[in-house]
Amino acid sequence: MGMSAAAQFHVLAVDDSLIDRMLIERLLKTSSFHVTTVDSAIKALQYLGMVEDKLKSYETPEIHQDAEVNVNLIITDYCMPEMTGHDLLRKIKESNSLKDIPVVIMSSENVPSRINRCLEDGAEEFFLKPVQQSDVNKLKPHLLKSRSKEEEETQPSNNNKRKTRIKCTI
Repeated sequence: MGMSAAAQFHVLAVDDSLIDRMLIERLLKTSSFHVTTVDSAIKALQYLGMVEDKLKSYETPEIHQDAEVNVNLIITDYCMPEMTGHDLLRKIKESNSLKDIPVVIMSSENVPSRINRCLEDGAEEFFLKPVQQSDVNKLKPHLLKSRSKEEEETQPSNNNKRKTRIKCTI
């Protein structure tokens, strides 16, 4: 039963290295995730439906009105040409429609200041490469958390009930 639920999770893997993309894809598919891979942060933004008018400016992009994003988690390399994984993280977290998608950063460099900055800016995890199956197992709680947020948004809210104040005089 757990395997069929995990199969519904869609992970967008972003890495400029073909070997690293193949490795992360294999690890994720072993855990029954649906995986889409792209080789740059810019292609990831395009896949997510974000328009990049000024690639070098790193301004907050606009979202296509007809874009329907069905990604439950993004896992991205930190060091990539044109735009880093940290820049991608910032763009995702600045987007109203995408900010709830968990983002995980990967890097072959163990730089504590980089790790802390990514986590402070909203990354769920920071994995050191090579990513291993034990790392992939750490993704499931983040995926479940994102799924529960999706379900909350699709269900009718009970917050519309009128709250009444009782005024007591002594």
